[in-house]
This record gives sequence, C-alpha cells and structure tokens, in this order.
Amino acid sequence: MTTTQPPSQMPGFEVDRAALAHLADAQVNVELDTGDMILNMGPQHPATHGTLRLVVRLDGERVIAADPVIGYMHRGYEKLTEFRTYPQVTTLINRIDWLSSFANEVPFVHAAERLMGIEAPDRARYVRTILTELSRIATIYLFLGEMGLQVGALTPAFWGFRDREHVLNLIEGATGGRFHPNFNRIGGLKDDLPWGWVADCRAAMDRILTGCDDFEKVLVGNEIFEARTRGVGIIPAELGAAYGVSGANLRASGIDWDLRRDGQPYLAYPELDIKVWTHADGDSFARYWVRLQETRESARMVLQLLERLPSGPVMAKVPRIIKVPEGECWVETENPLGQMGYYVVSKGATGPFRVKIRSASFSNVSILPWLLRGVYVPDVVTILGSLYFILGDIDR
Repeated sequence: MTTTQPPSQMPGFEVDRAALAHLADAQVNVELDTGDMILNMGPQHPATHGTLRLVVRLDGERVIAADPVIGYMHRGYEKLTEFRTYPQVTTLINRIDWLSSFANEVPFVHAAERLMGIEAPDRARYVRTILTELSRIATIYLFLGEMGLQVGALTPAFWGFRDREHVLNLIEGATGGRFHPNFNRIGGLKDDLPWGWVADCRAAMDRILTGCDDFEKVLVGNEIFEARTRGVGIIPAELGAAYGVSGANLRASGIDWDLRRDGQPYLAYPELDIKVWTHADGDSFARYWVRLQETRESARMVLQLLERLPSGPVMAKVPRIIKVPEGECWVETENPLGQMGYYVVSKGATGPFRVKIRSASFSNVSILPWLLRGVYVPDVVTILGSLYFILGDIDR
C-alpha cells in the first residue's frame, strides 16, 4: 500500500519538535563559524600619507590583531648625513616629514650651533619661530580637513586645501620653496623677509582663525562625526607615555606637556605667551579637538611674533667653511607631529660623524597593535586618521 502522507501525519509517528529546532540551530552555527580572516590594508599610495601596510586579523568585523608593516619608503637619512657637510644635511632632513619641512631643519641646525658656540641674531630667531609655526599650521590644517573626509564629509577637505595655500604662499615667498625650503643656515637664515610679507602674513592668520571657526561649526557637534570619533581609539595617558607617543596625540590624553614651553629653551618661544591645550578623553575626537585649538594658538603666536619682530641682521658671523668642533649634542623640538630630536656626534670635520634622528611618527604608530585590538574595521580608518602620521617621518 502506498501513501502520499508525510511521515509526521502517519499513524503512530511522533515528531520531537524541540530536537528538530536544536538541530536547525546547530546547522546554522556551523555554517557561520568561518574562523579568523587575514586582511591586508594597504600598502597605500605615497600620494597619501605614505606607504603603509596593516596586516589585520579579523573575527567577523572586529579586529583581533593588527601589525603595521613599515619600511617601504626607507631612505637611510641617518647614514646619508655621514657623507654630507653640515649645510648639505638640511637639504636631506627637510624631506623626513615633507609637510613640516622647515620645522625639520631647526633642531639639526640648533645642534650644530650649540657645538660651535654660535647664536643666531634675534631677528633670525623670530623669523625661524614664525616659519616654524607656519609650517605647523600648514601641516595640521590639512589634518583638520582630511579628518572630516575620513567620515564622509567632503567640504572640510576642500576648505583645508584652500586656506592652506595661503600659508604655503607665505613660506614660498620667504624661502623660495613651498615644501622643501632649505632656508636655515648655521648662524641664521639665508635671507631676510621680503617687502610686504608681514602684512600678508597678518591677513593669512586672520583667514586661518576664521577657517578654524568653520571647521568647528561643521564637525564639532556633528552627529555623524561624533558617533565615529567619540569613545573610539582611546589612548590612556600612562600607556601613551610608555609607548613614546608625543605631541597632540599625548596632550589629547590629558598630559600637559609641550616642548615649546617645557623643554630646553629654543627659538623665541620663551618670550611668548603660550597656552597648551589638553583634553581628558584620549579618543579620536579629543585628538581632533586638540589640534583644532593648537592651530588657533599657532596663528595667535605668529601674530605675537609679528608685533615683536626685531630689526637687524639675520645671519651671524660664521667661518666660510663650517667645521664643527668635536663633541656630542642632543636637541629636541616640538614639531607639528610631536617630539623630534637629533643626536649629533662630531669629530671635528665638515660633516657629522653620526646622527640619530628621533621622529614623532615612528613612536606614535608604535601603539597601533594595542590601540586597534578589539575595534571594528570602519574604526581603523578614523583611528589612523586621528593619529596623523607621515610615513617619511617613520621610514627615515
């Protein structure tokens, strides 16, 4: 006898529905258990912040481990300095952090001047300070625009490039170079400021201060921006200091430390009224907020310097052929990306015997394996953007 009835409707057949439900759940769990996945993020193109690769291990969309792979752009600056004269070295080192070129030259030139017992004239010190702060504004202003771009806000990026041009024009007008000025000399500067430059600088600083207000109106308080940055990528103060994190990344974790105020006196900073901005949260939002305030502070410092700018020469009397006496010197400065230092060893020749470069970005990204653990993939992008590093500053 044949039947078309399903087994569950046949006489004497009972279905254990709880067992069937459990079996169905087990089948779904087995299908979704895919194990960890290895994802390569990068290497990125050098036209961005540089060539960086992240090897990320994922459990679904959550990061289990992340290892930064660096060295794609390594150019061996520390070794190259051993085969250059002291004036030639400035041509090399302003390419380490290519956005902050002028600021890169300052600590090395200071180290050579200290070993030689030379002090730059007051006007040279002030102009150096002005150009260093302009370099800081040009560097951080790009970050203020690009950080909005990381979360889908395109307009701030256009603002950043637009207003940054006015600062680059000032640097080019004074030094002749937009990115690689090579303007510092042992004992002072290559040239004095051109006619009309001071008035143009004042107007540009007013524009920068207005632009910072625009950034704050569009991003700070924006629901999407805050959701993507608040509580994301928190760096505890003690841990950040232990990893060697410096600059705005450390001040955003509540540590009140700035080498312009707290380090060895250099340039004209001891004569200025400087406010150091900090934030207690230590997250991606805090790093953005601190840099926004510091850009305003740099513009105010430039205006202070212009009001007090002394007259006089911009170059001290130095030998025609520079020979630095035998000795060792360590000089550190507050660069736009954080602490930068040069340890220069001289044997009395026309070029350094050894140079050790302490760059800010190298130490700032050292915390990435700890910082990215447990975050979601979209948060990786905002965390990397908030740390703001330049690969030339890492791959020295």
